[in-house]
Amino acid sequence: MAALDTYKYTPAEEKEVQQWIQKADTIKASDDKQSVLDALNADLATRTTVLGTKPSKADIAIYEAVAPLVKAWSAEERTGQQGRPNIVRLVDFVQNSPLFGLNVADTDRIAIDADEILYVKPPVDAKAEKERLKKEKAAAAAAAQAAVSTVQGAAATVVDRTKEAVAAVVEKAVEVKDQVVQAATDAAPAAAAPKKEKKEKKVNENRRAKAAPPPPAPLSPGLIDLRVGHILKAIKHPEADSLYVSTIAVGDAPGTEDTAEYEGQVCRTVCSGLNGLVPLEEMQGRKVIVVCNLKPVKMRGIKSCAMVLAASPKPQEGVEDDHKGPVELVNPPADAKAGEKVYFEGFNAEPEKVLNPKKKVWETFQPGFTTTGALEVAFDVDVCKDVKDLEGKSGIAKLVTASGGVCTVPTLAGAQVR
Repeated sequence: MAALDTYKYTPAEEKEVQQWIQKADTIKASDDKQSVLDALNADLATRTTVLGTKPSKADIAIYEAVAPLVKAWSAEERTGQQGRPNIVRLVDFVQNSPLFGLNVADTDRIAIDADEILYVKPPVDAKAEKERLKKEKAAAAAAAQAAVSTVQGAAATVVDRTKEAVAAVVEKAVEVKDQVVQAATDAAPAAAAPKKEKKEKKVNENRRAKAAPPPPAPLSPGLIDLRVGHILKAIKHPEADSLYVSTIAVGDAPGTEDTAEYEGQVCRTVCSGLNGLVPLEEMQGRKVIVVCNLKPVKMRGIKSCAMVLAASPKPQEGVEDDHKGPVELVNPPADAKAGEKVYFEGFNAEPEKVLNPKKKVWETFQPGFTTTGALEVAFDVDVCKDVKDLEGKSGIAKLVTASGGVCTVPTLAGAQVR
């Protein structure tokens, strides 16, 4: 476990590791393995590792408990409609990743085909689902109105007895009102015109005030909409060898443009050039940082509606970047929730809905995205010192979540982040 020795854990994480090791012992000893495995599969649905994103000896303990079971499972038991694909994914990750140092022999390694997925829950069109709920609400309202009408019909007889008397009183009141209004009109004919002019003048002034455009927001990295994303599924692009296609939840509201529902969550489709740089199994079920307000673009026939942040070594000055890696995905804190806002300290602004390509906000500030010696992702303000709106600012601004955690990478210090 040499690679695991490089990771440090908080007291809370150490406690959670021990709880997972106890759970592994429970799996081995349990007579009712079905319910225990179903619960484990549900727990792993939102986790890359048992801790979330950080590997630990707890992953090995769970692997040793479930690997013999997974080996005996049929394809239907693994990834069928009633299967446990999240357990299968963890087993494949642990037995193949050098992070855990297991060095599983080929004869003992469980054969798992990452592309063999027998059942994928069909996505629900968010707009269609919204329309269905709207119709159900309308039907319920109509039924309630019908019930009210029935009650009102039963009381109509009583109401009719008083209608004639009330009508007589109302008729007399209207007559008196008309007389008063006429008298007031005759007494002050000249006062009406100035009042009308004053009202019209006020309306015109209000219109001029509303027409004034708001001042432009200062140019800063805070205009970039960064959020925590949860990858629910990642596959190879069918038409591009270098691309993955990921289904990512980033906290969008139902019905948001360019989203669809998957496994009960509103998601975006995101294409990333990580095939061959990040193993496909490491893309499954993990948390990442996502740029959410770049203009959507089609990549080999698939519309990509966001971008995943990753770190790679900075090329030497004068040397062209060959994009050969290594590449590491940016990790949010383990307890971060999908959709949580992410920003650089000192630049917590309201992001633009969609970045205006003419302003070149991304192109201006991305060169300052880097990693520190402590493996924290940050913005080097000095790289963008020529930006007028950054005058008077300098130094390093850490990338943090709204809840206060710092975003990191596993090993790449002094890297570029994009």
